[in-house]
Amino acid sequence: MTTSTATRHSAGSGVNFGRILRSEWIKVTTVPSTIVLLVTTFAVMVGLAALFAWALATGQEQLDAAPEGQNFGPPPGQGIPDFSETALTIASSGLIFGQLLIASLAVVLIASEWATGMIRSTMVAVPRRIPALLAKNVVIAALAFVIGALAAVLSYVVGQPILAGQELDFSLTTDGVPASIINTGVYLALIAVIAMGIGTLLRNTAGGVVTAVALFFVVPTIVVTLLSNLADWIPDAARFLPTNAGEQLVAITIAEDALTQLEGGLVMAAWALVLLVVSLAVTKRRDI
Repeated sequence: MTTSTATRHSAGSGVNFGRILRSEWIKVTTVPSTIVLLVTTFAVMVGLAALFAWALATGQEQLDAAPEGQNFGPPPGQGIPDFSETALTIASSGLIFGQLLIASLAVVLIASEWATGMIRSTMVAVPRRIPALLAKNVVIAALAFVIGALAAVLSYVVGQPILAGQELDFSLTTDGVPASIINTGVYLALIAVIAMGIGTLLRNTAGGVVTAVALFFVVPTIVVTLLSNLADWIPDAARFLPTNAGEQLVAITIAEDALTQLEGGLVMAAWALVLLVVSLAVTKRRDI
């Protein structure tokens, strides 16, 4: 065998992106705490959907039992609640806490490597930093998508018997429902990439989790409830925060002047892409 042939053979059997992916997959799926957190995320999302279905059924029951003319529900002028329309969102109703757990997991997976020094072993095995980081993002995004989509399907299944007692149940093929189920997985996948970008940039588990929680929960609340009266453009700008846009991604019905499902998805994807690109650039230039 010639030297050039031996070199090509060695290169072909060396590090490639497929093997990096496999390595990251093994690393993630063999850590017990990661499996526990993924199972917890799944269980919490389904459990919240069941509670949501029960709350809707209870509300419909009380509405039906209320004497004619009795003031039940929202204040006068706001109309009677349409529980049948709200019930269509049952599949994605667990996202409010599911995203928190997935975001925390994504931050921990990447930031803990710097905290423990494991990142040095990773970069020794994969000298080119960008493929290693991309593989981590692909793995966590894939896991988040599967957990989100499966939890949405089971949430639908669990919720139907509860809703059926008040005739609020609906078919899986109802307009917008299949897309909402799939987009629940897409939503969590994008949340995972955004959170991993934050963790990569900060390289600190506690700081990354706090920053992710602030971006996903605290900032939207402050913008909408405290700052909306300061300027007319603030509520419009708040639509482009990741979680606000994500709500539109999984929405069944779109309110007037709100982002569409596609627009909401594109906004979330833009957040994920920007943070991914910035984290890749910083990781490539910064010392480990």
